[in-house]
Amino acid sequence: MPTSVPHGSSAAVSATGLRKSYGDKTVLDGIDLHIPAGSVFALLGPNGAGKTTAVKILSTLISADDGQARVAGYDLAADPQGVRAAIGVTGQFSAVDGLITGEENMLLMADLHHLSKREGRRVTAELLERFDLTEAAKKPASTYSGGMKRRLDIAMTLVGDPRVIFLDEPTTGLDPRSRHNMWQIIRELVTGGVTVFLTTQYLEEADELADRIAVLHDGVIAAEGTADALKRIVPGGHVRLRFDDPAAYRSAAEALREVTRDDESLALHIPSDGSQRELRSLLDWLDAAGVEADELTVHTPDLDDVFFALTADRPGQTNQPNRPNRPDQPEEAAR
Repeated sequence: MPTSVPHGSSAAVSATGLRKSYGDKTVLDGIDLHIPAGSVFALLGPNGAGKTTAVKILSTLISADDGQARVAGYDLAADPQGVRAAIGVTGQFSAVDGLITGEENMLLMADLHHLSKREGRRVTAELLERFDLTEAAKKPASTYSGGMKRRLDIAMTLVGDPRVIFLDEPTTGLDPRSRHNMWQIIRELVTGGVTVFLTTQYLEEADELADRIAVLHDGVIAAEGTADALKRIVPGGHVRLRFDDPAAYRSAAEALREVTRDDESLALHIPSDGSQRELRSLLDWLDAAGVEADELTVHTPDLDDVFFALTADRPGQTNQPNRPNRPDQPEEAAR
């Protein structure tokens, strides 16, 4: 589950009015971001929404056409080198060199960070052990499974001890077990004080990991908030009451307003946002009426519903989020 972030935490990433166009195609149309330090922020969006473009701008790989941003306390335009020294980036596609061993990949990264040979070997050994890659360290990376390559990718990213990590669709192509292992790694990074900026099309992934989620559509942030808050902005939430006693079922059905009846299963569906206030009111009413339901379940829209409500607004457009057993398609807007 998402970590708890203290209210008022300092921003690890902040941006105002970021814009980017490629020819006559506007990819980012003035987006604002505020990501507290030590949290997981997930940027959702369909293929081509601009997620990778946002990551490339914030990690100094490309420049924005307009807007301001600060990452890890450094101004993106005035001190890009400071930003680069404070961040790590793991892209959609593995940066691992398959022709050399996992250990050699790590040592190469240590050299790029100007670590001494002794320090580089120490950091390499620690990270290989942390990511359960010690036994495979001497083997060519080309022999690694997809999950192992992703773990090595992130281990290489951590060589420079970054304070902010950008993970651009980090579980693309992984099997469910490897995906869950990656989720645990991300949770551990945040527990250690790292801020994670995650782009993903896996809605379950965002729901599991993110403290806050933003949905990017047509170059703008269509909605932002916690997973629970986003689920409340689309209709469809309800409380389901099921009864064993037909008489109790009929009494409740006659007394409650705006209910949908299911006479076969003796169940009532009552529109609700699932809030504590609404549930307490319903329970108080049941107690006062002397009606006892045998089952009470709360049904709220999930992130799939939120995603479709916010992004499927153009006829003929297919913005389906990827399921855990579907391969992702690479984002095209940033290319």
